[in-house]
Amino acid sequence: MGMMKHILKLQSWSSSHEVPKGHVAVYVGEFGKKRYVVPVAYLNHPSFKVLLKSAEEEFGFNHPMGGLTIPCKEETFISLIYELGIARLQR
Repeated sequence: MGMMKHILKLQSWSSSHEVPKGHVAVYVGEFGKKRYVVPVAYLNHPSFKVLLKSAEEEFGFNHPMGGLTIPCKEETFISLIYELGIARLQR
């Protein structure tokens, strides 16, 4: 149940223009970009770094959404966030 609350919280922040302390907004999707707010700690995870590398290769420092844009399928991103959230809750 804790993981579901965590995901719902991330989604609620995603619909706002605010970003809570310790989090970062990212735009995800291959075509229509959807905004997600994730903990900054996720950026250091090796799997997330793979996504960041693909963003660097595709966009460099010129991100079309005005923020960090990750060019992957939304389902792939959600799956990764779910796994990272479970690992974080188990610590």
